Amino acid sequence: MAAADPIRDRYEDLVDELMGIDRVTPPRGGGGFGRSALRYEGKIFAMLVRGRLVLKLPGARVTALIRSGNGIAFDANKGTPMREWLSLDPGSELSWLSLATEALDFARAPDPHSSGAGGRVRDQR
Repeated sequence: MAAADPIRDRYEDLVDELMGIDRVTPPRGGGGFGRSALRYEGKIFAMLVRGRLVLKLPGARVTALIRSGNGIAFDANKGTPMREWLSLDPGSELSWLSLATEALDFARAPDPHSSGAGGRVRDQR
């Protein structure tokens, strides 16, 4: 019998908490990047990677959380930190649900780099 994994159990509880939200989809499983990811309209906003909760948040928020000692920049095992991704310290006392909800809100926000709805408004002069 496999030993209990409290971090994985905590993540599964988080997934269960978020599954009733419209357009949020559960982890797909299988192999490869994002297999444990929660998605909103296909965009990853939270995942469990190497025993740590990883969240996509605004860059300034990630910087603040790192400075407060609550995590490190996530690097996807490529050696280059990703500005909008936080790998939460397993010892952090911050609420996973609150952080995941914040990440979901960030995923819901219009992409400022998109040319579609919610993108930049062109000068109409």
